[in-house]
Amino acid sequence: MKICYLASTESIHTQKWVKYFADSGHEVHLISTASSPNINIENVHLQKFKYERVPPRIPFIPSLINSLLTLRYLRKSLKRMEPDILHLHYISIYSFLAARANTCPLVVTPWGSDILVTPKKSKVSKWMLKYVLKKADLITTDGEHMKQPLVELGADSSKIALIYFGVDTDKFSPKLRNNRLREKLGIYSSPMIISLRAFEPRYDIESLINAIPLVLREAPEAKFVIAGKGSQEAKVKELVRSLRVSENVKFTGSISNDELPQYLASADIYVSTSLSDAGLAASTAEAMACALPVVITDFGDNRKWVKDGVNGFLVPLRNPEALASRIIQLIHNRNIREKFGELGRQIIEERNNWQKEMAKVEELYKELIERCKK
Repeated sequence: MKICYLASTESIHTQKWVKYFADSGHEVHLISTASSPNINIENVHLQKFKYERVPPRIPFIPSLINSLLTLRYLRKSLKRMEPDILHLHYISIYSFLAARANTCPLVVTPWGSDILVTPKKSKVSKWMLKYVLKKADLITTDGEHMKQPLVELGADSSKIALIYFGVDTDKFSPKLRNNRLREKLGIYSSPMIISLRAFEPRYDIESLINAIPLVLREAPEAKFVIAGKGSQEAKVKELVRSLRVSENVKFTGSISNDELPQYLASADIYVSTSLSDAGLAASTAEAMACALPVVITDFGDNRKWVKDGVNGFLVPLRNPEALASRIIQLIHNRNIREKFGELGRQIIEERNNWQKEMAKVEELYKELIERCKK
């Protein structure tokens, strides 16, 4: 098959999807929506937007001109490429324009906030979303709770397929625990709690920071590794200083995809305070694959993956006290940590395996191409 993806090269989701199909022998093209496209995967044909964008000197006019230039570029690229499948990841203005330009079978994969948050912000964005969803021949989502919002935005329920992003359980494994990394972080034998969510409002890192002093009262040796970047980074760091817990918090910035498995495997507890995800967050699934006990917020599809007190803990949204209580419980009980970790990895191996999920997509692609030929 000849497959064209329109997605950001900065996302690990994009990289995993294109790698699987390129490695499987398909001809894979990727039109990147990232401002600085950069990807190093063999046999993937990367394309960048090749026109000069009009600077925003006059309100509205640059946006209109840029959109028309993008539409023309996409039409020419797709006509020259003649893909069997066009697959849009994350619904944005680029997705809308690609859907307008497209003439081949169209697959759309929302990522969460594009469906759950964006439509509430702008009537224009909502209209574009509806257009893309109605034009899609197949819609994949990694969250059961995403189906109803998709239908409410005009998606045909018969065209929605549940496909998890999946985890490479060979890459993410507890075998990668690295004591040298812990020493580098200045953690040594202390309990290491890790968070990988971005410093954005929907991930509510503030609740984690506010939980830290409560944890330190009962476990003063605990160390928190907080990775990522985002618009609230300065605010989060100032909160750490104001709570006087800086000695117990290590900000690492973004962790590369190559280093991430070692960070997770070397930690003792994983925490996610997110307020919104499409399905199970990739970082949560990766932590479970590394046999880490997880403490995550109770919303969306999280209950389908984590049973509270069985293979992890679920805590209410925006509740630092409940979060701290569960972290303390795990710090003081190694047996529970190990039990949760073992069960978590087993669940990921059975139900959220990257290779198995991509094999499902491959069959869906083939069925769609055959159906569209008739």
